[in-house]
Amino acid sequence: MEVRGGSGGRSVGEVSFQVLVVPLLASDDYEDQLEEPLLSGNDYEDQPEEEQLQLRLQGEGQLEDCCRSHLLLEGGGEDAFPLRRAAPNSTSQLAIVGSNVCPIESLDYEIIENDSLFKLEQDWRGRGRGQIFQYVLLKWTLCFLLGLTAGAVGFFNNLAVENIAGVKFVITSNLMLSRQYGLAFAIFAVANFVLLMTSCVITAFIAPAAGGSGIPEVKAYLNGVDAPEILSFRTLVVKIIGSILAVSSSLHIGKAGPMIQTGACIASLLSQGGSKKYHLTCKWLRYFKNDRDRRDLVTCGSAAGVAAAFRAPVGGVLFALEAVSSWWRSALLWRAFFTTAVVAVVLRALIDVCRSGKCGLFGKGGLIMFEVTSDSIVYHLVDLPAVIFLGIFGGILGSIYNYLLHKVLRIYNLINEKGTACKLLLAGTLSLFTSCCLFGLPWLASCMPCPVGAEEICPSIGRSGNFKKYQCAPGHYNDLASLFFNTNDDTIRNLFSSGTDHEFQHFSILLFFITSYFLGILSYGVVAPSGLFVPVILTGATYGRYVGMLMGSRSSLDHGLFAVLGAASLLGGSMRMTVSVCVIILELTNNLLLLPLVMLVLLISKTVADSFNPNIYDLIVRLKGLPYLEDHAEPYMRQLTVNDVVSGPLQYFSGVEKVSNVVHVLRATGHHAFPVIDDSPLTDSSVLYGLILRSHLLVLLKRKAFSETCSPTGATALKDFSSDDFAKRGSGRCDRIEDIELTPEEMEMFIDLHPFTNTSPYTVVETMSLAKALILFRQVGLRHLLVVPRSSSITGCGILTRHDFMPEHILGLHPYLANNSWRRLRFRRTPLVKVLKDWLLDFTRRR
Repeated sequence: MEVRGGSGGRSVGEVSFQVLVVPLLASDDYEDQLEEPLLSGNDYEDQPEEEQLQLRLQGEGQLEDCCRSHLLLEGGGEDAFPLRRAAPNSTSQLAIVGSNVCPIESLDYEIIENDSLFKLEQDWRGRGRGQIFQYVLLKWTLCFLLGLTAGAVGFFNNLAVENIAGVKFVITSNLMLSRQYGLAFAIFAVANFVLLMTSCVITAFIAPAAGGSGIPEVKAYLNGVDAPEILSFRTLVVKIIGSILAVSSSLHIGKAGPMIQTGACIASLLSQGGSKKYHLTCKWLRYFKNDRDRRDLVTCGSAAGVAAAFRAPVGGVLFALEAVSSWWRSALLWRAFFTTAVVAVVLRALIDVCRSGKCGLFGKGGLIMFEVTSDSIVYHLVDLPAVIFLGIFGGILGSIYNYLLHKVLRIYNLINEKGTACKLLLAGTLSLFTSCCLFGLPWLASCMPCPVGAEEICPSIGRSGNFKKYQCAPGHYNDLASLFFNTNDDTIRNLFSSGTDHEFQHFSILLFFITSYFLGILSYGVVAPSGLFVPVILTGATYGRYVGMLMGSRSSLDHGLFAVLGAASLLGGSMRMTVSVCVIILELTNNLLLLPLVMLVLLISKTVADSFNPNIYDLIVRLKGLPYLEDHAEPYMRQLTVNDVVSGPLQYFSGVEKVSNVVHVLRATGHHAFPVIDDSPLTDSSVLYGLILRSHLLVLLKRKAFSETCSPTGATALKDFSSDDFAKRGSGRCDRIEDIELTPEEMEMFIDLHPFTNTSPYTVVETMSLAKALILFRQVGLRHLLVVPRSSSITGCGILTRHDFMPEHILGLHPYLANNSWRRLRFRRTPLVKVLKDWLLDFTRRR
């Protein structure tokens, strides 16, 4: 048997450095920038000069996972199996996870089938009646524990934020009352700086995977992408503490996104069955140590996170279905709904405790529903034009928000790659800038007399309320300070409040809208845990209230209702979610009468925004370099076969392999699966026996399941193993070939791979279209897809992995297909705009 590779193939011992290339196109054509496929290698050099700016994030050079595809050829000469392409896959094996660059892998949802110990252990329906009952009971028990824990963590987060931020605002307000303005600003700015920097330091040095919102990482994980520490216990702890400190620092960030990753972390840890390292294990949970059950529980965890952040159980289920999940079924819907119901009950019980005054400053913010409207909402046909305008302009504002945030994140990536010091410097600068805005801008607003008969105390002293005294005389309040000098939750309450049509000035609302719009864009991307949901709701509510103020008496709708509709329109324009956002808004406001108007606004804003760019999470997933597989195939994939993209060389093993050969291949490559090839007893050709995983080979080497003769051992090799020995580890440290010590005598022994090989891996013929292979790969949730030739004898085979379906790899091999990519209907630059741009550039050069 002979192994061959193409002209670009690597030998076994070659190891190359991998580079993540995130294109930073400077073109003003945003449609081209977002929708053109990513290019790799020398293809970037063929682009115009203004499109050559790139962000190169250097890796350690470790070849991880199946990010390279491979090719195996057997027998015959070079013409025995003609290949159109046999070059190594050059796409990146690194991605930005949280705030750090790390190698990525793929999850494997395939059931290993052979005649030994794997099949029955992985398919729970084939077990005994008692084991089936135990498995089903454990699934529901884990969902109950997940809801219980997520609800408690969500409540603790809100309790901590309200008290930490509340103490800060109370101290600052007391100093303002005594007219010590300089000292008040110093304490306010220093407190914000210390809180944010503490959050950034623990994130950068302890758990970089906890940075950001975590929604793109959870979305990619549920698509089949895995990364180190993404759902670890360390990430969970830093996510909780870091989110509390960052949100308390008055930065324009939210806690909903971090809460979603928090729920996913809790779910992943519950499914691990404890820790062998600390001797905290549960034998009952051994059935859940696989990617399939862990994926389902992480989906429930993401739903629980939304339910805990917004007290919206139904909205949490719909969010998981609409925004993050790639695989869904009715049984999962039922378990996710049960999990979020547990979260709602826990939150309700804990809130009742706080109403007795035992939670410090925690009260009307955070988890308390925003009851913003009266019991009866009356709207007429004359009100619809204003609602339609809200939707149209909200979609435009949302698409601009995504565009600007995408640009800012590129710049932040350039800064962050320079090291941890630059990350902290960026965070500190943003903290000081935000403190200056929040403390200084209210001085631009004029004081207003307190309204007669107001339900709240005017002016209010402390952290909450619509009537902040700030620097005003007794009996007056500063409406802009009521918006700036508050937690984000309390500010949203102020904007959503009904019956407050005359409590805010036009200038104050407009200035706050502009400031919050850009502070939300600038604040996201720091190394600390930070979310986008709450800042978008806050900005959208301000936009909606301002539209309501402009409408005046021409509309019968309350300004608080306009704020709710504005928040919905900006959420639809930025995040492009309709059903889940609609239900979350209704659960937040506790008023079902809003349903028709919210539905109309969301449908309009999403339709308008989709005409400009993708949703914000898709942009961030792509910017981070996460290999996310879409649920559709590009048109050019139907012009290619799988043989056109498979690349090599590939390493394989015989059914009975020498230990030294196995060790050499594992040390020289980073591949995670290897074909097992047997010689046919009837013909001279070879037979593909199956596929064996790298993790299983490491277990065999570690347990030293060797024999002295080169002959199959059969079932006797299984007596010292159980299925739990081959169960996938959680987020802990995995086995490495470098940690396994073998003597020279053991290196000369043999391993029988037959009992541990997946004898029925998913395979496709070499002539299958790439589009069909992609649909199969994604729908089944594969990690490896074997490619076999059309002939009856195995004269060659290859492996397709996730990165082989990435546009940058395919178009790197076949650049002439770039113009056949699927293009959404987007607004493009007209020829007139291009002519004007060229004229302005020429005029500038002449001057």
